[in-house]
Amino acid sequence: MSRVCSISGKRRNVANNVSHSNVKTKRVQQPNLQNKRFWYAEEGRWIRLRVSTKIIKTIARHGLAATLRRYKVNPDGLN
Repeated sequence: MSRVCSISGKRRNVANNVSHSNVKTKRVQQPNLQNKRFWYAEEGRWIRLRVSTKIIKTIARHGLAATLRRYKVNPDGLN
């Protein structure tokens, strides 16, 4: 399973490790993804999503339906 947030689409970031001698080597920064169940009140069912912790905070603040509308995600495509 790829490490992509199912709502925001966050993916890995490629960056550089920089040593004390200023030698740069490639490294990967992975997003902090969590598997979480959310209650989707509009359809009266649970939805299991793999989302970043930033999106978990956004859902807690604004609600699942508002967050899906904000990020233009079709809830029918989610399991």
